[in-house]
Amino acid sequence: MVTFAPRKSLFDISNESSTSNEFRGFFTLFWISLFLFTVRTYIRSIETNGYPLDFEFASMFSRDAITLAISDAVLVLNTALCVPFAKAIAKGWIRYYWFGVVLQHLWQTAVLAMAITWTFNRQWPWVQSGFLTLHSFTMIMKMHSYLSTNGQLAYTHEQAEKVLAELKEATEAEGGWDAALRKAEEVMMQQDSPIPQGTPDVPNNAPEGSTTSYIDARTAVTLRQRLAARNAAGNGKADGSATSAAAVKTTGTRVLPPGATAVPTHPPTPSEILAHHPSEKIARLARAHAELESELTGPVEGKVRWPANVTMRDFAWYQLTPTLVYELEYPRTERIRPLYVFEKTVAFGGTFALLYTIVETFIIPLTPTKEQSFARSLLDLALPFMMAYLLLFYIIFECICNAFAELSYFADRQFYDDWFSRKWNRPVHTFLLRHVYASTMSSYKLTKQSAMFVTFLVSAAAHELVMAIVTQKIRCIAQIPLIAVGRIPAIRRNKLMGNIVFWLGLYAGFPLLCVAYCAY
Repeated sequence: MVTFAPRKSLFDISNESSTSNEFRGFFTLFWISLFLFTVRTYIRSIETNGYPLDFEFASMFSRDAITLAISDAVLVLNTALCVPFAKAIAKGWIRYYWFGVVLQHLWQTAVLAMAITWTFNRQWPWVQSGFLTLHSFTMIMKMHSYLSTNGQLAYTHEQAEKVLAELKEATEAEGGWDAALRKAEEVMMQQDSPIPQGTPDVPNNAPEGSTTSYIDARTAVTLRQRLAARNAAGNGKADGSATSAAAVKTTGTRVLPPGATAVPTHPPTPSEILAHHPSEKIARLARAHAELESELTGPVEGKVRWPANVTMRDFAWYQLTPTLVYELEYPRTERIRPLYVFEKTVAFGGTFALLYTIVETFIIPLTPTKEQSFARSLLDLALPFMMAYLLLFYIIFECICNAFAELSYFADRQFYDDWFSRKWNRPVHTFLLRHVYASTMSSYKLTKQSAMFVTFLVSAAAHELVMAIVTQKIRCIAQIPLIAVGRIPAIRRNKLMGNIVFWLGLYAGFPLLCVAYCAY
């Protein structure tokens, strides 16, 4: 189950729940302490070397910057080919299952292969190689989600047309389409409280000249549906659960809007009306058609229906949105706040300065060698790598993702959850959940355990490929031992022990990777 909702990130200063947390002071203490430590580092460097930083790292990651920028622009522009591909699928020129699927995967593989080949040919340092490789993976995941979602919608549309043809044929036995609709409406009225017909009497207290009338049956049903849905949403808010009231749930390509219930809030479609027909065959076909049609409509506002979403403008908006899972609609904010974007930009610059200082002062000079003992390398690099990881995490998921979310009106800012679960990186987690885990279970009928293993295998292979491209070495350092330890029943039952195992794994993991790929 993939969820989208209008939510704020935990570190956002405008998040009321975070600002009221009694441990919020530790967050402030962290930044003050890190700032004082950085100033102390600069002063000691000036006293020893005559300058705060020698900018060796800057000269390394700025090398061939123009070529890198052009290469990245070509990578991003290449993804625009998704739109004509999706249009060809929508028009029936390409059948997505399975010719389109094969073409899609061949194209994605070619994009990744060209990015890797170009990276090796340029002989870039690890910063440029890592950036282009990771951005290539990001673009490929976005392409995959966009094409697979639109391909599935094309298949759903085809099935809906077949069911509609069967439904029209079935109504012929009941006197035709209009006659079947009238009979189904009569059943609907009997199921609800009866709607009087004709002209009611004018109340005694009504103003002079007033007239009265009963609304038609279909309008009455619609008004009742809207009232029921609004009451259900109000009850959800009254319970104090903002997440449950605002959650946007999706299975496959379907998204339910905030406060959604089983009761639709739109005028009933012919299929929804025919679902009440006394004929079991007509009702069954109508329900099937209504369900298929619901998949093709964006339900957050209900303004987008496939294939109207297959446009260059929609795709560009999706590219700007910080998510790897494509939907017809997302929960949106009402406006862009310039001060918010400025705040995240300043936070990005300040945090990057701290990250740069740690990398240049405490990581690069202590790069392990074969002559240095493993224990010494572990002690020297454990804390600097952990600090660099936390700062990089903050830059990506708090500064960059929130800034792009603001610019794209994207309301769901929950880009991370707790750091001792698989959801610390929600964009990748949601992608793997839908397009690997759920997809393998539905397409290949795998069990949950098998699908989980395949998902882990794909994730581990992607991580290993990134490390192989950056370092040009293959070490196959996977996360299997840590995961096995975390699944020990005694540790799974004890949250404190699970958290300790997680943090110890991170503290040891980064130096281990550095030693494995740099020293040997």
